[in-house]
Amino acid sequence: MSSLDERREQFLAASTISMPLAGLIVWSAIGIAAIFVPKTVVGWMAVYAMAAVLPLAFIIEKLRGRNPFAKDDNPISALFFHSIIGIGLMFPLVIGAASAARDPDVMVLGVAILAGIIWIPYGWGANDPVGLRHAIVRAVGCYVAFWFAPDALKATMICAVVAAAYLYSLAAMRRPAKVTVK
Repeated sequence: MSSLDERREQFLAASTISMPLAGLIVWSAIGIAAIFVPKTVVGWMAVYAMAAVLPLAFIIEKLRGRNPFAKDDNPISALFFHSIIGIGLMFPLVIGAASAARDPDVMVLGVAILAGIIWIPYGWGANDPVGLRHAIVRAVGCYVAFWFAPDALKATMICAVVAAAYLYSLAAMRRPAKVTVK
C-alpha cells in the first residue's frame, strides 16, 4: 500500500493542465457570448457548457499525445471524479434559485461558484494550495461581480473572474517532479 504522499504525487503526475485549460476556454466563450445573447440564453449556456469541460479536456489530452482514458486506480483520482458528480447534483438547486429570483445571472453565478469547488479536492489531492486559493478567490470574485457589476455586464464579469482564476491557477499549479529512470 502506498503512503498518502506517494498517492498525492501519483495524482499530481496524472493531472494535466487540460481541465483548467478547457475551463478557461468554456468560461471565456460564455463571457463573450454574454455580451451578445439574451441573459436567459447565457444562464442556460453556463449550465450546459459545464458538461463540455470534461470532453474538451479529453480532446486537449489527445491533441497533446496523452491517453485520457488510461487506467488510474489512485483513490485520490476517484475522490476527484466523485466530487464532480457531487457538484453536478447541486445544479438543480442553482436552476431553481435562478427561476425563483427570475434572474438568469443567478444561474451563471451559481454554476461559476459550484464548478470552482472542484479545485478544493484537486488542491488537497495534489497537495497544492492553488486549489483552495482558486476556489475561494473565484467565489468571492464572482459574488463581487454579481453584486457590483452593471446589470448588462454581470454575466460577462462573472465569467471574467472565472477566467482570471484559471489563468492564475495555470501559472501557479504545482507540476509533477521529473522522474528519472534508474
